Amino acid sequence: MEGPALLALAVGAVTVAAVARRFGWQTPLLLVLVGFVVSFVPGVPEFAIDGDLLLAVVLPPLLYSAAVEVSYADFRALLRPIVQLGVVLVVVTAVVVALVAHWVVPGLPLPAALVLGAVVAPPDAVSAAAIGRQLGLPRPVMTVLSGESLINDAASLTFYKVALAAVFGVGGGVLGLDWGVAAGTFGLAVGVGVLLGLAIGVVVHVVRVRLDDPVVTSVMGLVVPFAAYLLAEELEGSGVLAVVAAGLYLGHRSPEAGYASRLQERPLWSSLDLLLQAVVFALIGLQLRYVAESVVESQRSNVALVGAAAAVLLTVIVVRPLFVFAVEALRRAPRPWSARRSRSHRPTWQQQAVISWTGMRGVVTLAAAAAVPADFPDRDVLQLLAFTAAIGTLLLQGLSLPWLIRRLDVHDAGQAQRDAEAEVHLVERATAAALERVAELERDIAARVGPERAKAVADRIRGPLKGRAQSMAASVRAEEQEDADRNRKRAQVFHRVRQEIIEVQRRVLMEERDEGHLDDEVMRAVLQELDYEEAASASSWVGRL
Repeated sequence: MEGPALLALAVGAVTVAAVARRFGWQTPLLLVLVGFVVSFVPGVPEFAIDGDLLLAVVLPPLLYSAAVEVSYADFRALLRPIVQLGVVLVVVTAVVVALVAHWVVPGLPLPAALVLGAVVAPPDAVSAAAIGRQLGLPRPVMTVLSGESLINDAASLTFYKVALAAVFGVGGGVLGLDWGVAAGTFGLAVGVGVLLGLAIGVVVHVVRVRLDDPVVTSVMGLVVPFAAYLLAEELEGSGVLAVVAAGLYLGHRSPEAGYASRLQERPLWSSLDLLLQAVVFALIGLQLRYVAESVVESQRSNVALVGAAAAVLLTVIVVRPLFVFAVEALRRAPRPWSARRSRSHRPTWQQQAVISWTGMRGVVTLAAAAAVPADFPDRDVLQLLAFTAAIGTLLLQGLSLPWLIRRLDVHDAGQAQRDAEAEVHLVERATAAALERVAELERDIAARVGPERAKAVADRIRGPLKGRAQSMAASVRAEEQEDADRNRKRAQVFHRVRQEIIEVQRRVLMEERDEGHLDDEVMRAVLQELDYEEAASASSWVGRL
């Protein structure tokens, strides 16, 4: 792919995505549609997709940016439903889709059908999460969807590798797979991936808390997902789980890092996510024409292939709600041998219905389909079925999901109020701790600048803490007529004390979070306010030097 063509692709994809976001349209669908139409324009080159490159370059940053935003405490609390959807459902979907495809596509070997099943098995929660966040889905539901998307890619890609080995003559047994080898491969992938990801996360965290250079720490953050993914893959582990483990750890410990890095990384990751996803879906639209043409030119019946694509799409859509409600029925079934039942979050049937309808396929399905080797039997057929499943789920489920959420009235009306109350409580406790620290520091300040000035500085800190009635800039301007050297000395002391106060508030914030009294979303909202406050304080001090 030439440089000008790649640049045109990126600019065009981002432009289409901007239009879709502006009008509230489904961005992936619009990108695929526009890409498909543009592929017929004379002079537009055929963009070759390197699936392995997509998996190594596009997937890690998308997973990492999602992982750092997921609450580790909530993820751990809801681990069972997350694993059920992210691992068990992936295997069930892959096997069922393989059996259906083997039946409806004449001559398709069962191992090849299993590759197709692995490709279309993992849903992409990006679209569902965006819709759910906009419509106010309950936070536990959002955590389950986000957590599922973090681990289902690892399960599907591991299954995909094992199925590929069976296609090329390695393995055997039931459904063409050596399930013992598959289990060993999955266990190795999980162990190596998680341990390596945590190790990378620990090392990066230790380094970043000791650096006072937001540019360097931001670059480190950009390198982490690629390093975790590539190193884990080299060691026969799951690159996906390595990225997720590193992201969860660093996201959980992010309050301990410098404020400037957090302020820089948030918009950076959002922008990178938009660019990567826009380019991937645009590429799929551009490739769809050529995949369809290759299938049409093959010896297979077009009518039969249309029927097969519809059957695979229907299977992908139906398996998920059947699994979700079957698991829920088993969970609610009487268990005479178990006197105590879990008191964890128990979703209503309406919430289960919404979860069961969030099966839109996305980047992983498209990239894995593109990564199928060129000598794979019926490669074009597999890609057509996979693209149809991805586009079909985006069209049918993506467009109807907002209606379903509204129709079933699945939202948490009291969440905003609880967040506001938790934030008020947190600010009150943090302010009380900060005022206690001010009283302790006043004596130390008196030894440096005198008791009168110490009281003035302490009062100037207490004022904003108690009500933010008077800004820091206004209080500085009130004393502009005094001696410049004394102003500089007082400003230096004021800046140092203000930094200590913010650290006290941040420590209270993390204590509340770690004790389970505070949700991560509330913590991040207050932490962002402290970050901006610290940034403003630092900027004000630098401006006076």
